[in-house]
Amino acid sequence: MPIKSRIRTVPHYPKEGVMFRDITTLLKDPVGFRSTINELASRYEGVKIDKVVGIESRGFIVGSALAFQLGVGFVPIRKKGKLPAETVGHDYVLEYGTDRIEIHLDAISKGDRVLLADDLIATGGTAEAAVKLIESMGGTIVECCFIIDLPDLGGRKRLESCGQKVFALCEFEGD
Repeated sequence: MPIKSRIRTVPHYPKEGVMFRDITTLLKDPVGFRSTINELASRYEGVKIDKVVGIESRGFIVGSALAFQLGVGFVPIRKKGKLPAETVGHDYVLEYGTDRIEIHLDAISKGDRVLLADDLIATGGTAEAAVKLIESMGGTIVECCFIIDLPDLGGRKRLESCGQKVFALCEFEGD
């Protein structure tokens, strides 16, 4: 059974007109979850990766399982004020205002080859901020990987226009 069929669509969440792609149905399915991580991991076999970085919050689930499978370390990128040690951050623009993501100052070393992971790429704003943050620390992004791409929202194109390679296991057209 394909991964896409294990992802639930919740209409009108978090607001009217949005079709929310919910991976909790995929994660609770042991075959689906294992298949997802195995499929991602097989893409990166033989590729030099030092760390997998996951974006809060579902990126922690995907990223940590993927890092475990690849035998590399995992690094979380979190919202402002959530990490306990010294951090470096990046502010980025949202539809109505700004937000900030942070990473521990000692999480990425100059020259680290990083795989950026999250559950979904939509507009790409947070992923682009994560890329800039990792690069500012001297890391090199090997690829940005996602379970789901929402191509109509332009996130893939946004990341590719910044010179990034993007991979997703499946796509959902529309919002």
